[in-house]
Amino acid sequence: MPPNAQGPVQVRKPLTVPDTVNGHSVGRNGFHSNACRQAGGRRIFVQAYSGDVLGIELDRDDKIESVKKKVQAAFNIPTEQSTLVFGDHVLDKDLSAISSDAPVLLRKKISRSSSTPCLSPRSRDVHQNSVFEIVGGSKHSTKIKRLVREAAKGVEAGVQPVLATGGMGGAYYFRNCMGENVAIVKPTDEEPFARNNPKGYVGRALGQPGPKPSIRVGETGLREVAAYLLDHDHFAKVPVTALVNATHPIFNVNAEYAGAGHSQPGSAKLASFQQFIRHDFDASDYGPSRFTVSSVHRIGILDVRLFNTDRHAGNILVKKMNVENGSLFEEAVDLIPIDHGLCLPETLEDLYFEWLHWPQASIPFSKEELDYIEKLDPAKDCSLLRKELPTMREACLRMLVLCTIFLKLAAEAGLTLSEIGGMMTRELCGEEASELENVCELARMELLSSSPESDDFDGFNLAEDFSDDFQFDMDDHVEVPALKLPDIHRSPNSSSPANGCRSMSPLSSSPSWSPRFELSSQIGLSNFRALEISPIRPSPLDMSEKEWSLFLEGFQELLPEAFAEVKFKSKNQVQRLGTSCRF
Repeated sequence: MPPNAQGPVQVRKPLTVPDTVNGHSVGRNGFHSNACRQAGGRRIFVQAYSGDVLGIELDRDDKIESVKKKVQAAFNIPTEQSTLVFGDHVLDKDLSAISSDAPVLLRKKISRSSSTPCLSPRSRDVHQNSVFEIVGGSKHSTKIKRLVREAAKGVEAGVQPVLATGGMGGAYYFRNCMGENVAIVKPTDEEPFARNNPKGYVGRALGQPGPKPSIRVGETGLREVAAYLLDHDHFAKVPVTALVNATHPIFNVNAEYAGAGHSQPGSAKLASFQQFIRHDFDASDYGPSRFTVSSVHRIGILDVRLFNTDRHAGNILVKKMNVENGSLFEEAVDLIPIDHGLCLPETLEDLYFEWLHWPQASIPFSKEELDYIEKLDPAKDCSLLRKELPTMREACLRMLVLCTIFLKLAAEAGLTLSEIGGMMTRELCGEEASELENVCELARMELLSSSPESDDFDGFNLAEDFSDDFQFDMDDHVEVPALKLPDIHRSPNSSSPANGCRSMSPLSSSPSWSPRFELSSQIGLSNFRALEISPIRPSPLDMSEKEWSLFLEGFQELLPEAFAEVKFKSKNQVQRLGTSCRF
């Protein structure tokens, strides 16, 4: 009999997760318990292509094949035509380069481009219960632990979660014992295009391009957590977010994928867990005239830093609040940004800022906002993400560095939020490159023309590194010479494998020599825009560490000219400041 939908208390209970699977000792939700960990041993977490997660204790003589056999025995799935992947790297022979507690993905051999699971569990710090286990980001946050406990108690009391009707992916409202929403949970295997999407948007595997070609299926939850971690001092008011291992029978398993070798109803899933914010509207229901300048600026600053490709009115919540004005209380509204799964893409692409043409965006930054921007440190931000979310791709970290530098220099030059956002936005979708893309491509061309080592490099092309299924929407662009790179590996203390695979290095070293940026004097930024070429989508992934440092140097040298041109154009336009903006 179906549960009674009229009240918060339901009779449906979560399924029990077994403590053993085919002889392998497994803790709650598929993870090894602390007691079974061998002294001095190593442990890895393997996410199968079915979405299930298994913790495995490694012996010294364990190889790739032995790990596959353990996964096959645990989940009853074929592993012969599969590979183990860590970060951007496919593991070929042994596991010696993988550190303890490393997250690894088992995926079918369908492409050289792969994805890692969005977790990095460290059992000593894990807060767990029968429904949720925190496995990434915000682990030490008292608030997230309280929210997890509150949602878990609601489930244990029989309060049934509710599937959200909006959006393309699977999202579930978890409630407390009183039936009040406390969190929204989004399983990674129910994202748009993923195999267990409950709304029919299926057809791609984890790691393949999603609705945005530069953001892969199964990796939006990672970005949700990154946005929260990067919202320093709760400046933009991003809700508390963490990655969890969640277990509940309400999670969707499509019939064609149910059965042997696939997720079962009630099995553990990786998911983002975000605090539910009570609100009155979203920005699509409420005109911007009563939005304060500071609230719009806070969200805009975050979006610019993260290169948020999808800031629409539906993911800006509006909350009414009473503000004291002398002896009177007048109604004001506050803005809360949500849904950051499409930020930090792997390449520059078209984006959308809802606030771009709001009058508040044309008002200069306040001193408080300028001080906040000045204190932003992209190197520290990258270190934070590497620590809390070690499976975040290097290209995403470089996008963060690029956009933070751009924001800091633009604010220092006196540009408004509207002018900064305008430089990042294409005037016509897919037709003409943005100002930011033009500057990046010119800096890249200068680097190629001035590098004394370019003739000795081996060619590497991002488009060629993906199979047909993984083409990042580059077919409509003209061919350009492949950027030639040396073999660069991570430092010895990095957790990424260095044997026989290309990897991105940290962004901390400074260049030992400086190129002569001569191309700008020969072409010029204005003339470069007029060249009859299709927009190239520059990828921060396509460079060695040394080239990346030099690219950033050239990028910063070109920005003043671009800023001056934007300010000149703005002076000749009528400002749309309006009279209804609230300060």
